[in-house]
Amino acid sequence: MEQFATEEQQVEAIKRFWKENGIAIIVGAVIGLGGLWGWRYYNEQQITSQEAASTGYQQAVEALAADASGFTTAVNFVNENQDNGYAYLTSLQLAKEAVERKDLEEAAKQLTFVADNSKDAMLQSVANLRLARVQIEQTSFDTALTTLAKVTDAAFGSQVEEYKGDVFVQQQLFDKARAAYSAALEKNENNNVVKMKLDNLAVAANG
Repeated sequence: MEQFATEEQQVEAIKRFWKENGIAIIVGAVIGLGGLWGWRYYNEQQITSQEAASTGYQQAVEALAADASGFTTAVNFVNENQDNGYAYLTSLQLAKEAVERKDLEEAAKQLTFVADNSKDAMLQSVANLRLARVQIEQTSFDTALTTLAKVTDAAFGSQVEEYKGDVFVQQQLFDKARAAYSAALEKNENNNVVKMKLDNLAVAANG
């Protein structure tokens, strides 16, 4: 499967944002609430929790990269931090690892968790795009189209159309595939992969 290079850049940006601004966001929320009691409560509870989650995330990712047993460590971290942004980032890592292990069911599970629960629109879009790729590999073509329809951010428009084209090729709907790939190129004319897919349509149609 593809390595989701463009989406990976988006995820890295989100990781950097949380690393640099996670505590500041909590502090800002505290100031917004106002009052000494609110400050003390969040200072002692939420900020500490955020720091612990950040540390746990780093440990989970390192464990995941170290050996096979790290997968379970990372899954446990997600289960214990369901409402934390770091859990969603970990699930994306788990999904990527699951794809490499050809465990598409587990990959779909992790990506669905992010898509359904994250409040970050960009993270949701990344998760849905990757989920659609997994569903295509599972030959769940109609489900993949439904998943792609959930990605409404214009920044991902070219990828959405490209993946639609991939679905239509698998369904042997070559006119629809051509239209989708053409739409993808209109949104990103420098996508050489889509150009190649469009050029190969004639071969696929006559295959």
